[in-house]
Amino acid sequence: MLTDRVNTLSESITIAITTLAQELKAEGKDILSFSAGEPDFDTPQVIKDAAIAAINEGFTKYTAVDGIVELRVAIAAKLKKDNGLTYAPNQIITNNGAKHSLFNLISATIQKGAEVIIPSPYWVTYPELVNYCGGKVVEIETTDETSFKITPEQLKAAITPKSRMLILTSPSNPTGSIYTRDELVELGKVLEGTDIIVASDEMYEKLTYDGTFTSCAAVSEDMYKRTVTINGLSKSVAMTGWRFGYMAAADTELIKATKKLQSQSTSNINTITQKAAIAGLDGSADADIEMMRKAFIERRDEAVKLVNAIDGLSVVKPDGAFYLFVNIKEVSSDSLDFAKELLDKKLVAVVPGVAFGSEGYFRMSFATDIETIRTGIARIAEFVAELKN
Repeated sequence: MLTDRVNTLSESITIAITTLAQELKAEGKDILSFSAGEPDFDTPQVIKDAAIAAINEGFTKYTAVDGIVELRVAIAAKLKKDNGLTYAPNQIITNNGAKHSLFNLISATIQKGAEVIIPSPYWVTYPELVNYCGGKVVEIETTDETSFKITPEQLKAAITPKSRMLILTSPSNPTGSIYTRDELVELGKVLEGTDIIVASDEMYEKLTYDGTFTSCAAVSEDMYKRTVTINGLSKSVAMTGWRFGYMAAADTELIKATKKLQSQSTSNINTITQKAAIAGLDGSADADIEMMRKAFIERRDEAVKLVNAIDGLSVVKPDGAFYLFVNIKEVSSDSLDFAKELLDKKLVAVVPGVAFGSEGYFRMSFATDIETIRTGIARIAEFVAELKN
């Protein structure tokens, strides 16, 4: 018999659609998939070389649960250099991807009935983890009219005596929106005097195109004390399969708690990944990151232009990440049906907005080549035209 808490979990729609697209492609169908949340570039050679060296040197034994000191020092140096944040190695823990970071954090801090404020659209995993841990999700709805960002007034209205955490994502998956420093300052002011933790998911930090990225913890001393910074290398240096994420927090007791939990579950992350991650953090791969970033800008601009040329669809140009969150409200009120029919009739895979808590949209990744983007959007245009006729 399964537990109630595991029965609360839903399968990730993004993974399910990506898997279905892969299966159809394996059957010989001409599937164009824009559903996966990973770069199409290879991991930079300098990172692979560091991993190969680790293997050849026999670095294959257990390490400290939170990661080798050399790696945590590299993370601290990165946070200081890029974000103006000061953390000691004992304020940092490495995890098996940011999803693992979030699982450990929410497991360690959210009691049954505790409220977690999550702006929607959101990454699909956030509410699932809260529900699994017995918490209550409090959604703050946003739309393309507000660039998918919450206001201080919305945040203030969502806070109750049971509020324990606010999850912020900047740049956002699925919308690509980025909170400015001033916007974060104003949100921080609302939180002053509360004991609300800010879980700041900054995984797409390096993939920003317009404006300047600001880390939540960097905007004030109060925000520094309450923020848990969550990041990794999956997106910035195409290390999705390596499974590397980390958390940094001023509260050493919180880090100790997640370390204790991790010691009884996964223990340390892959040792080869630990050595490889140092090369992804210390600047060795910066040229590769910039190459990817420029390619994503070109793809984004082309995709936005083509989507906005389709009668009935619209999209706000994302400031970061590699997704478009496309408004389909003029042509469909059911994003899941829209996505299913699009895959069935035009062999194009996208993720319905309902998976992210926002009906009336779909997410498409532009982490693929320009020609695939052009062909895929042309098929979407044909599909929408048929829906309107």
